[in-house]
Amino acid sequence: MNDSVINKINKGLIVSCQALEHEPLFGADIMAKMATAAEMGGAVCIRANSVIDIAAIKKVTSLPIIGLIKRDYEDSEIFITPTLREVKELMDVGVDIIALDCTRRKRPNNETLEEIVEYMKQHGQKIMADISTLEEAIYAESIGIDCVSTTLSGYTPYSPQQSGPDFQLLKDTVAKLNIPVIAEGKIFMPSEAIQMLNLGAYAVVVGSAITRPQLITERYVNDIRKALG
Repeated sequence: MNDSVINKINKGLIVSCQALEHEPLFGADIMAKMATAAEMGGAVCIRANSVIDIAAIKKVTSLPIIGLIKRDYEDSEIFITPTLREVKELMDVGVDIIALDCTRRKRPNNETLEEIVEYMKQHGQKIMADISTLEEAIYAESIGIDCVSTTLSGYTPYSPQQSGPDFQLLKDTVAKLNIPVIAEGKIFMPSEAIQMLNLGAYAVVVGSAITRPQLITERYVNDIRKALG
């Protein structure tokens, strides 16, 4: 990760602008508008999914982009930039950082994490490791990843299954690693983002709480129902 990108995201808010096909805001034009709104609100970086969305977002903002491609394969549970195919697609469209699942689970087509990372490093591509445990974060740093994100805590069967952010993972990872640690995952309140930064997070990624209005609405509805009994 070049110094200018590092300096720009330090202690800032990264907004994840993503919508899948079954969601009401799905569409590159809508995600581009969402990225514009995020930039107007003070975001320092955009995290985005798919070549189509990234190309549209690049037309409307000069903010750094963390790119990924979510794609399902029958022979693997990994779906965030799972193979070299997705890496090459992202490199072709051009992103500052590529985020990929850096758990130690089996990858599609019998590809290995090490081979994919080596290819990216040979081509000068900066890498964010989406991890779910401290051990995965330590391993990611050992193979030359540029930064790690706590994205997958709670989304692997062996990581803590909790409704809120994994503050402990962030704290432990910051203590062990020498590369930037980004807080991401289940951060819904500004107070939670601030707590992550106080624990040493280099930056904070927030997605659903900003860019998925159906989930924001659902949280309000559920809380109201609980309060009213």
